[in-house]
Amino acid sequence: MTPPRTRLLVHTRTTGYRHASIPAALRAVRAFGHPVDATEDPAALERDLSPYAAVVFLLTSGDILSDDSRMALRAYMDGGGGFVGVHSAACTETSWPYFGELLGARFTRHPAYQPGRVRVTDRTHPATAHLPERWEFTDEWYDFDRRPADARVLAHADETSYDPEGGGMGADHPLVWCREQGAGRVFCTALGHAEAAYADPDFRAHLLGGLRWAARLL
Repeated sequence: MTPPRTRLLVHTRTTGYRHASIPAALRAVRAFGHPVDATEDPAALERDLSPYAAVVFLLTSGDILSDDSRMALRAYMDGGGGFVGVHSAACTETSWPYFGELLGARFTRHPAYQPGRVRVTDRTHPATAHLPERWEFTDEWYDFDRRPADARVLAHADETSYDPEGGGMGADHPLVWCREQGAGRVFCTALGHAEAAYADPDFRAHLLGGLRWAARLL
């Protein structure tokens, strides 16, 4: 029997805004116990990605891939790979239409970083099963251009719990979702702006659950 893939390819390249929390985020992912190849080199995605259980875009931003790495990522997902997008991954590869299709929605704007409340609307998924229905958190409360296409939305922002000035989508404000792309699995969370998130046990369990779901490691 072929052993399951467990290795993760974690990409942290930025050509736009760069989060100071990237080192803390990477330490958190390494602490999950799966082998990790961390890179900011687009060439790392140009090769065959099939040995990886998941590709993680961890706080990436801007256009970060070459034409060859775009082709390789698409082939990997079509072949049943796993993809995890964390926070500003939704601000990545804006010039590549397929990436917007992969995510299901694209970032548009956000209000100030501030405390607020996450409404956990699906507590049967590994990323959210441990969370309360009302989860107090501090983040940037990203807005998106649409409700994610063909997605299972797991959690929403409660805009009544923070000042949405500079942002806002109304009552249906998705923050966390999962979807299928080809034969592959995609998990996206808009949370994770600050270093403090990656020391929060609930957020770490949230990220781990989503990652293991996408990677089929449950």
